[in-house]
Amino acid sequence: MKKLSIALVVAAVLAGCGENTPVQTVDWYKSHEAERTAMIAKCKANPGKLDASPNCINAVTAANHLAVEKRGYTKHAPINALEGGK
Repeated sequence: MKKLSIALVVAAVLAGCGENTPVQTVDWYKSHEAERTAMIAKCKANPGKLDASPNCINAVTAANHLAVEKRGYTKHAPINALEGGK
């Protein structure tokens, strides 16, 4: 019984530690510049805790996509070396 109550207390504490902000998609961050910039700044301010969070990953990915699109990069079909470069 004592182990069960300790497990419940630990579970309750850990449940309260989660971030309550909704996870935004890469496309959402691409179309919301202010939020993207703010999230990237927040992630850089606390990289040990936030770098692996979904919002940080999506915000940075959106910024990278926009930078690549700005350079005019075009997507090319992959070359399959096993089929003679076709």
